[in-house]
Amino acid sequence: MTQYTFSLKALMLAAALALPTMAFAAEPAMMKEGMMVDHKGMTVYTFDKDAGGKSMCNGDCAKNWPPMMAPAGAKAEGKWSVIKRDDGTMQYAYDGKPLYTFMKDEKPGEMKGDGMKDVWHVMREHK
Repeated sequence: MTQYTFSLKALMLAAALALPTMAFAAEPAMMKEGMMVDHKGMTVYTFDKDAGGKSMCNGDCAKNWPPMMAPAGAKAEGKWSVIKRDDGTMQYAYDGKPLYTFMKDEKPGEMKGDGMKDVWHVMREHK
């Protein structure tokens, strides 16, 4: 009986440790205080020039505004989707909008890119 109890506890611990990983795969970012942040707490942005679920931010733009990359074979559901970038890599999108972070945001919660050139915006919760 002791061995069975120990095995059950070990199984439950393994399942609990796997849950955050599974949640991350399903939702690469989350809403915090009305705005979207990635799992490091960094602000997530949208780009007005993106259209039809396609990213228009490539090359130097993508260096300044790193896309939220999706690993090969990533699955998405609900409002989340995975789009193919011009270079063939995959990027997460939410509600059809490709998502990015901003290289000048140095710590969680910063929003230095909000309103940049009137085309970059913090992804906010729609009520």
